[in-house]
Amino acid sequence: MRPEAAGDFCACYAGGFFLYSLRMEIKILPSLLAADLARLGEEISRAADSGADALHLDIMDAHFVPNLSYSPEISALSRRVAPGFFRHVHLMMTRPDLYIDAFAEAGAQTIQIHAESDMDVHAALAAIEARGIKSAVAVNPETPASAVFPYLGETSEILVMTVHPGRGGQKFIEECLPKISAIRRAAPEGTSIMVDGGVNRETAALAARAGADAFVAGSYLFKQQDMRAAVADLRETCRKEYGTDA
Repeated sequence: MRPEAAGDFCACYAGGFFLYSLRMEIKILPSLLAADLARLGEEISRAADSGADALHLDIMDAHFVPNLSYSPEISALSRRVAPGFFRHVHLMMTRPDLYIDAFAEAGAQTIQIHAESDMDVHAALAAIEARGIKSAVAVNPETPASAVFPYLGETSEILVMTVHPGRGGQKFIEECLPKISAIRRAAPEGTSIMVDGGVNRETAALAARAGADAFVAGSYLFKQQDMRAAVADLRETCRKEYGTDA
C-alpha cells in the first residue's frame, strides 16, 4: 500500500462530489500488451522498477475479441523475471472459466473475467477466489453499469473497458465516464474501479474524477523514456482528481 496515494477523507456536498467516507488508493498498472515483444523480459523488469502497482496481462482468445495474445506462460514468465511484481490477468475470452486453473498455476494473482462471457459468472468468481486469487468482473464499453451490479457483493474489483477490447492504441471512449460514476455510487465501500483503454494523463484524470481508482496504461507508459517518472506523475494526477465529479 502507498499511504501517500490515499488521503483520509474525500470532501463531499449534496449533488456534487461523491459521498465517499474514505479515499481509494490510486493504482497504476502498465499493460504488457504495449511492450516490445523482442525484449519482453527487459520490459517486465522496466515495469517492475517503475513504481507501478502491478503488471497487467491481456489474454485474448481470437473469439471473444478479434485478436490472439498470450498463453498462461506469460504469467509464468513475469513471475520468473519479477517475482515480487503483482500479476494482474485480464481474460478476454468466451470461456475464461476453462482457463482459471491454468493461469492460477502460472502465478496469476488477480483474474478478471467478463460479464459478457458465455458462462456462469458467479461460479467462475467463486472458482477464482477458491484458488486464493483475487477476482474481478470486466465490462465492455457498450455494456451498461447494471450488468455488474449482481456481482458487487462477490468481488472487490470492477474493470470498465474504455476502448473496444482486442487491440491497443485506441482512443479513450468518454461515453464510459457516466458508467464509472454509476458503478462507484452502487459499489460497496472499498470496491476498486479500474479503467483500461486509451489511458494517458488527460484521460486518466477524467476517469479519476468519475470515480476510478486504478488505471491500466499500455502505450502511454511503455513509450515513455522514463517510465518511473510517468507512473509517479499519473498517480499524482489521479490522486488530485479522484471523485471530484458526480
